[in-house]
Amino acid sequence: MTKTLISVVGPTAIGKTAKSIGIAKELQTEIISADSRQFYQEMNIGTAVPSPEELKAVPHHFIQHISVDDAYDVGDFEKDALKKLNTLFKKNDFVVMVGGSGLYVKAVSEGLDEFPPVDPEVREQLNELFAKEGIRLLQEKLLEADPEYAAKADIHNPRRIIRALEVYLSSGKPYSSFLNQKKMPRSFKAIQIGLKAPRQIIYERIEQRVDIMIESGLLKEAESLYPQRHKNALNTIGYKELYNYLDGDWSLDFAISEIKKNTRRFAKRQLTWFRKSENIHWFSYKTPAREIVEFILSQTSE
Repeated sequence: MTKTLISVVGPTAIGKTAKSIGIAKELQTEIISADSRQFYQEMNIGTAVPSPEELKAVPHHFIQHISVDDAYDVGDFEKDALKKLNTLFKKNDFVVMVGGSGLYVKAVSEGLDEFPPVDPEVREQLNELFAKEGIRLLQEKLLEADPEYAAKADIHNPRRIIRALEVYLSSGKPYSSFLNQKKMPRSFKAIQIGLKAPRQIIYERIEQRVDIMIESGLLKEAESLYPQRHKNALNTIGYKELYNYLDGDWSLDFAISEIKKNTRRFAKRQLTWFRKSENIHWFSYKTPAREIVEFILSQTSE
């Protein structure tokens, strides 16, 4: 039987973790996390890491497996995830992958373009520049260095801008020149399941999640990581807003409102990314896992 990777995608807070666990239990298989912020050991509350009960319900991989001190990018994840899939497919016909990081899902499902190695000092300098000057200066630098990529990139995403600039500064060639290369074919079939809900429902779930994170001790977690705030991993919604509070620039109430606002914006960007794909099969976030599994089995039996 052809091995199948099932990716469960969708905006933040829509219920991907619970749905992926339900699907994995139906198929008696395991889960690979493609949520790039759940990789870090030190970040727990602010990244909505699955609970101990959820992790016990189904074996998970790539949850808190590295440190914020580690250099780890989408290329590293692609390599590690494919290696893990080779192992899991020896005993399972299906494996579930879950996450809202569209680029990381794409890396495993389809492959990414090959990029030159990046000088870690360049990355560190760009992160420090962003922390001190904000995103506007980075946007200007990208527009000057690579107008082609700047015209189509999400220029409100600092991680994307920093990635493009670090490739340019390390190689001397624009980031866009490395795009659209021929990809290595995958040895498995990939099926993407998207979870959707009315926008107001998504926003309400985001509000509830942020409130729960604050009640669970997100501020204390952010304080513990404050000395490492310039690390790329901590340039993350939920932490960066609280650092403005800890710096004395914002009130706590305003920082929390900014977390909610920026999370809503992030959810919109996720939806924009996923809607560009014609290969995603969309289901209501309320659809039972068993019904989704029946659809998956109908696709794999063709």
